[in-house]
Amino acid sequence: MYRVRGHVKWFDPAKGYGFVVSDEGGPDILLHVNVLRNFGQSSVADGAGIEIMTHRTDRGVQAVEVLGIDPPERADSMMLADFAEMDPAQIARMPLEPARVKWFDKAKGFGFANVFGRDEDVFLHIEVLRRSGFADLQPGEALAMRVIDGKRGRMAVQVLAWESALKN
Repeated sequence: MYRVRGHVKWFDPAKGYGFVVSDEGGPDILLHVNVLRNFGQSSVADGAGIEIMTHRTDRGVQAVEVLGIDPPERADSMMLADFAEMDPAQIARMPLEPARVKWFDKAKGFGFANVFGRDEDVFLHIEVLRRSGFADLQPGEALAMRVIDGKRGRMAVQVLAWESALKN
């Protein structure tokens, strides 16, 4: 096994796999959804930075463990008006709230989560997911979120996989 740093070429949650391109070059590396789930995510955004442990098989190189994921760098990315003026350092200092995904519709570009111990839903926008390194969410998926009171209610400004949030 060896450690590889690279980026996600593409990942399709419906197919259950995608590929990683190593920063060092070489063949594409298979990333199976089960390996991603062991890290605490059911999807990852195309272009996200990723650090993985890999294993060479007779069918090619495969990821066997995800060590870390960084959101994709997007200069053209849309910023939501509710928190466009917030400093990223300010967002990073906000408390993480434990939550579960109620539902998320990638085609519509939004969904909702429930924070443990609170009644109201938290709005999840697709752009917040992308900025956080996710491509999609599944109902019941555990998350840690940074949440603000937006113009139309509570909304997530950052989403982390529950397991990676525990390490912070």
